[in-house]
Amino acid sequence: MRIVVGSDERTHLTDLVLEELRRRGFEVEPVGPLAGVQQSWSEVARIVAEKVARGEADEGILFCWTGTGVSIAANKVPGIRAALCDDAETARGARLWNNANVLCMSLRRTSEAIAKEILEAWFNTRYIPNPEDDACLNRVAEIERTYWKTAEPVSA
Repeated sequence: MRIVVGSDERTHLTDLVLEELRRRGFEVEPVGPLAGVQQSWSEVARIVAEKVARGEADEGILFCWTGTGVSIAANKVPGIRAALCDDAETARGARLWNNANVLCMSLRRTSEAIAKEILEAWFNTRYIPNPEDDACLNRVAEIERTYWKTAEPVSA
């Protein structure tokens, strides 16, 4: 699996997550300061989200101080379902019910132990198609098509 990871700054936490992803056998593509390029959180989020939306990466992970900015920016890209996760249960729910494809975390609020728990839940949970959640995700895709005329339907 190919994971694109971005942050507006390189920290001990981002290094730990990159190391953990590689340990799990994922192909990792760092973006922004994680790749030695100074970029804002909005630009890093756009790059990561576009790579996921175009299928150049299977999933994305984003960081900024609160995690909110990258989540907002990534969700502007049609087909992206970015979830700000502060704990493992939120990550599990984002995958199970929302078919989230970009994980967002706060550099300020996420400890190393919590980050590992979040990653564990994220990668061990998959979306299970079902009528209720499929209908909700289709409504999200409809919203995208309404406001972004080039948006493609969500495929589960």
